Amino acid sequence: MMKKHVFLYLAGIFLLSALALFRSGMSVSANPVAQVYYYTPTAQPDGRILYTVKEYDTCISISLMNNITQDQLRLLNNIQGDGCLFLRVGQELLLGMAAAEPTAGAEVIPTTMLPSPTPFNGSGELCVLLFNDINGNAFIDDDTVELPLAGGAISVNDRSGRIAINENTSSSGESCFKDLPEDIYSISIAVPEGYNATMRTSVDVKLIAGDITSVDFGAQISAAAEPAPGEVAADNRSPLLGILGGLVLVFGVGFGLYALNLQRK
Repeated sequence: MMKKHVFLYLAGIFLLSALALFRSGMSVSANPVAQVYYYTPTAQPDGRILYTVKEYDTCISISLMNNITQDQLRLLNNIQGDGCLFLRVGQELLLGMAAAEPTAGAEVIPTTMLPSPTPFNGSGELCVLLFNDINGNAFIDDDTVELPLAGGAISVNDRSGRIAINENTSSSGESCFKDLPEDIYSISIAVPEGYNATMRTSVDVKLIAGDITSVDFGAQISAAAEPAPGEVAADNRSPLLGILGGLVLVFGVGFGLYALNLQRK
């Protein structure tokens, strides 16, 4: 009988303990952990985010509420040393900067659009020379006197068809054409009558602005235009030699007649 009472006593204690633990667990679950709320002030029209100091505020509490560090708070508000101990109620502290709102009614000044300048390529100079290529090697030799040849015709045309120049060659030197627009030019030459070209008679040249480009053409006198050897000899006869020959002939005839008279005597 005694054992039965002890068992009931222990069972009651166990039930009371279990009930106490259950109620304790219920009370814990009924009280959730408090959440931390950050203060989010509205930015001013000029972009400044301000906080107004309240009673019992400190630099630590303000930085925690606004999610910034104390160093940032001190730097933004120039708080030095123990300045955090002297915050005043109603004092405005700068927490940061946001994009400034546009001022209503602000006048927008339009930007004047200037016309794009027309590109200018510049100009250059072309010089064309027709020379008397005596030896026919298509080069102006230093050891041969190969002078400019007159009587030829020069033609200069650009690719776009705006420039068309025709000019005769001169014995005084090359023909130069200044202030020609930068372009590709076709240059051709016609040699004088009685001459044969010793090199190409046309060429395409790219003229670069600021450059002076020279083009040479050669021509040699044709074989048909050269005088025959006999004609050269006839042309080279001297009148003085003819006179001397006539005098010798007269002297010979006179001397023969004189000798004939001496024999008769």
